[in-house]
Amino acid sequence: MKPLKNAVETDNLRKVFEIKQGLLRRNAKSVVAVEGISLTVPAGQSVAFIGPNGAGKSTTIKMLTGILKPSSGTASVLGLDPWKQRSKLVRQIGAVFGQRSQLWLHLPPSDSFDLLAEIYGIPKNDYRKRKALLVERFDLGRFLSTPVRKLSLGERMRAEIAASLLHRPQLLLLDEPTIGVDVIARQNLRDLVCEWNREEGVTVFLTSHDTGDIESVADRVIVINHGRVVLDDSLSSVSENTLIEGKTAELEEIIAHLFNSAASLPMQNCISPG
Repeated sequence: MKPLKNAVETDNLRKVFEIKQGLLRRNAKSVVAVEGISLTVPAGQSVAFIGPNGAGKSTTIKMLTGILKPSSGTASVLGLDPWKQRSKLVRQIGAVFGQRSQLWLHLPPSDSFDLLAEIYGIPKNDYRKRKALLVERFDLGRFLSTPVRKLSLGERMRAEIAASLLHRPQLLLLDEPTIGVDVIARQNLRDLVCEWNREEGVTVFLTSHDTGDIESVADRVIVINHGRVVLDDSLSSVSENTLIEGKTAELEEIIAHLFNSAASLPMQNCISPG
């Protein structure tokens, strides 16, 4: 099979929600959540997809995973149509949502891994090797048999990301993966994501309000606001506050909010030296 050049391609992607109003809910109001997003993410790249609350980030991700169908426009994710080929797509992507768990709370991570291996149809020999590798890299051994509900948030998120990598996804979607996680655990998670991006070539698509996540993991930043892409540039250009021709006051405010806070630990992003 010929390697994919681009992991994600969208062309004028748009999503409008019809919201019913009134006591009898007969009146409808149109709300534009995503307004004509066109972007290309090369395979193996690590991208931060960021912006204020309500900017359209989650809606875009839900369209890319096939959960939502766009009102207009097209998208290709790993060479597949997310809405027409969703069952095939979900076997090639991994997703981690900071506010939701894919692990069963009353089961230990090991049992959840076993269940996910069955769901994804991973051959038993491949699964044993993959599980052993992930347990070692994510340092899960000491709590692998502990019910998820008893784990710290940092431990749970390490297990969540490991679970999302069991089936060797080509694209990893991370939505606020370090929210509420302590400083040390947060940096460990960032380092692990970078390691997987470098060593396995996993494309990373990250949304986060944490400056440290963005600076550690991403080499490209896409800023979205009011459903539109307002900036698409390298992390170094944005974080160094390079002058951008035609930059609006709105964009200045977003960039200042995202990048002017001091990092709590020295950061190293996923770009290999040299």
